[in-house]
Amino acid sequence: MQRLIAGHVGKLVARHTRAAMTTTSVRMASQSHELSETVDMSKPMYYDRVDIPLPDKPYKDVLTDEDKSLKEKEKGPWGQLSKEEKIALYRLAFCQTYPEMRQNTSEWMTVLGGIFFFIGFTGLIVWWQRIYVYPPHPRTVEDEWQAKQLQRMLDMRINPVQGLSSKWDYERKQWK
Repeated sequence: MQRLIAGHVGKLVARHTRAAMTTTSVRMASQSHELSETVDMSKPMYYDRVDIPLPDKPYKDVLTDEDKSLKEKEKGPWGQLSKEEKIALYRLAFCQTYPEMRQNTSEWMTVLGGIFFFIGFTGLIVWWQRIYVYPPHPRTVEDEWQAKQLQRMLDMRINPVQGLSSKWDYERKQWK
């Protein structure tokens, strides 16, 4: 019980001294004006997903002068827009098309290669253990020993009613 209390007291003292030491370092670090960039998850975000066709916001937020003039043209009749302008308007709102999102990637080959690598590595470890770690097989596992053991069991007539000896024909010396 005393160890438990002493351990808690020691942690509290260490925490207090660390807090006193780090207050100056925190002040010094805060003056360097280096902040990590955080993402505000409460704001709408852009994402390409096949199951959700319309993202929360367009792909391009900040428009150039050329993009602004194209957006003004968009308000007029679409028959006057060229194919390139329609594609450029689409690319302002979306990063990828559905065929681009559904396009097959070669990621499956990387995953399969990783699986085969780890299976091969595991096989090497098992092989190494069989040779250098595990002891040699006992002689009772050898086929010759097992044949002699079977013959001994038959000669002793072990389990003659329902067991192994009941399936042996002693007159013809073969299995029934």
